[in-house]
Amino acid sequence: MDVSEYHLYAAAFIPRVFLGILFLFQGYDALFRLGIPAVIETFEYPLKNKGVPRFLLTMGSWYTSLAKLIGGILLILGLFTHLALYMLGLDLMFVAITFGLMRPLWDMQFVFPRLVLLIFLLIIPIEWNVISLDHLLFP
Repeated sequence: MDVSEYHLYAAAFIPRVFLGILFLFQGYDALFRLGIPAVIETFEYPLKNKGVPRFLLTMGSWYTSLAKLIGGILLILGLFTHLALYMLGLDLMFVAITFGLMRPLWDMQFVFPRLVLLIFLLIIPIEWNVISLDHLLFP
């Protein structure tokens, strides 16, 4: 095996685990440190004036929090990687819509790096994803 192949494997492994850690901790905070009621409350006042029903905020808060926690764990493990990336991509779209409704010129500094990493992980060849449970369980 050529040394350059190891670089390709690392190029898939490092951003996948990094992105997984970011999402895992954000989901953990939303579910266990803040709690879903606090997450809903954060968005309720600004979005209430826009006509967004509370049940959508509740469902969205649960989805985004669970998607981040579960998706982050799956990315770290490299298990069902593409499913996790699609789930987290949907989460990022939901976040972009929500923050776009709250403030037209909101700060994108936390969303774009995650989106870029997510897209990178979706477009790299599957053969690079050797350091993963996907590779071990589904050769």
